[in-house]
Amino acid sequence: MHGIRVVQWIAMETGADSISVLPRTTMTSRPRAFRRSPTIGLVIGLLVTLTAVLADSWYMTRQIARLRALQTDLSERGRKDTLQLLRIQNDLNLVALAMRDMLDSDERYPLTAWSTQLERVRADLADALKQEEQVAVARQSPAQRQFLADSLAQFWDAVDRMFATAGAGRQEDARAAIRVSLVARQSALTTTVARLLVENNASEELTGQRIEDIYGSVQRQVYLFLAATLAAIVLAGVSVIQINRRLFAELAALSERRHELAQQLIATREATLRDIARELHDEFGQILTAMGSMLARAGKQAPDGSPLRGELQEVREIAQATLENVRRLSQTLHPSILEEAGLDAAVDWYVEVASRQLGLAVTLERSGPPVRLDRAVSIHVYRILQESLNNVARHSGTRAAAVRLRGSDTALELEVEDHGAGLGGSRDRRGLGIVTMRERAELVGGTIEFSRPPSGGTLVRLHVPAGADA
Repeated sequence: MHGIRVVQWIAMETGADSISVLPRTTMTSRPRAFRRSPTIGLVIGLLVTLTAVLADSWYMTRQIARLRALQTDLSERGRKDTLQLLRIQNDLNLVALAMRDMLDSDERYPLTAWSTQLERVRADLADALKQEEQVAVARQSPAQRQFLADSLAQFWDAVDRMFATAGAGRQEDARAAIRVSLVARQSALTTTVARLLVENNASEELTGQRIEDIYGSVQRQVYLFLAATLAAIVLAGVSVIQINRRLFAELAALSERRHELAQQLIATREATLRDIARELHDEFGQILTAMGSMLARAGKQAPDGSPLRGELQEVREIAQATLENVRRLSQTLHPSILEEAGLDAAVDWYVEVASRQLGLAVTLERSGPPVRLDRAVSIHVYRILQESLNNVARHSGTRAAAVRLRGSDTALELEVEDHGAGLGGSRDRRGLGIVTMRERAELVGGTIEFSRPPSGGTLVRLHVPAGADA
């Protein structure tokens, strides 16, 4: 049984996977209960929000475009309508001036002299009325249109009869018709046109009020949309916060359990290494020592010059070499010098052993006063140094490393530097060794950094506060 355990841990120290020595039952675990990811809900909420934003933006853009077109159309039509009404009013004023000239007693021109002028006014007035009807903002009722048309027809019929009377030589009768009928009809038409101008202005005011109402409606819709959007954002934010709090709580619990598991694994590993080291040193060492003594006694009993005596001596030397290897392996697994002489002596011893066993040219630099650390803390610092040099030998591609140990009144700092391949390439995948080093640094309340120095390679820096307790 002891032999199996020794073989397993020797395989571990030579590079085999340390997890393989654990019982197979520890490698299996129950799968965690399936939890629906919040991503689907968040994506649906985002899509709904974006759809609402796009729909409302499209609606508001369309409403504003319609408002702009309506406002432009109504303003242009109102302007044209006013111009046509003013044109009609101007034509009626020309008619009034012409009738005044006809009734002027100082100049007794034949009344038929004004027929051409009134025909031009008549034609212009008909065209103005036609265009005004097309652009009128305030649509006239059928009764109003019929009244205006009848009034104009009656007026021009009266004008035609007046010119017919004047053409018959009855000038005074024609002037009497002007005074009695045409002036009154022209005044009525002028009043009607003035009323249309007033209605047009009122219509423009109503149109402006309508546009203001539409703008107010759009503004209210914008406010409602903003309120709905803010509510959706608040709900989404609260949902995200709750989800993040739950996730972070789960991550914190998982991290705490992982931290506890790592501590237990490291403590179990150290205890196992210490037990195996003691078994190697005590049991195997005593057995090999006894074998050497027995072989020495047997060799003395053999005759001088006997081949058996030489073979016994050779076996004794093999047993002695095996004893030294066992003691060296015992020190590697758990250095007793660390407990007997402290961390400084253990570092000196391991730098020499690493130079010999790993084939590295390791230089050791010390600065500052020695820092007294607890024995449990010292073993973690020693293991980090051991793992760092093993990584240099296995992965860096260089055969040189520098170890720097700095002490102060407040902290101990350990640096292991090489100028090899560095942290690039496949080494970016964090192995069990780096994870264990980080856990050991956390156990002693320190920090560990893995960086690339300017000259290339890898720099491992461990900072342990003085008085740390594992």
